[in-house]
Amino acid sequence: MKRLILALCVIAAPVFAVQPDEILDDPALEERARDISAGLRCLVCRNESIDDSNAELARDLRLLVRERLVAGDSNEEVVDFVVDRYGEYVLLKPRSGGSNLLLWMAGPIMLGAGLVMAGVYLRGRARTPEREVARLSESEERRLREILDD
Repeated sequence: MKRLILALCVIAAPVFAVQPDEILDDPALEERARDISAGLRCLVCRNESIDDSNAELARDLRLLVRERLVAGDSNEEVVDFVVDRYGEYVLLKPRSGGSNLLLWMAGPIMLGAGLVMAGVYLRGRARTPEREVARLSESEERRLREILDD
């Protein structure tokens, strides 16, 4: 029984972050607020959404999102407002356009460049003739045998 209660508490833990006084009376607006805040990063907790965080700043952001929705903003306008205010770091999933495009493309570009460089190296290595092994003179061979026999 204790394990069941503990499991239910762990599962319900993210629900505790949104305080009852923050919840909107309109269920449709509240659902929109939850959808928006699930994609916004808590700037204190780093990799938690503002819905999952108990930080004071996360609460302020949740309230801000709800205020903007009550004022009549669309979901995109609310997200744009928060991004304009706090920067793109506030987004849990960064946008893939604009200046971020370079960051999104850097990995594949570097992988491609590495594969091209490896191909050029291996191709050049295959074309290089093997060096001839220098032969020892008869006196050097005799001296080597003497050393090895000792």
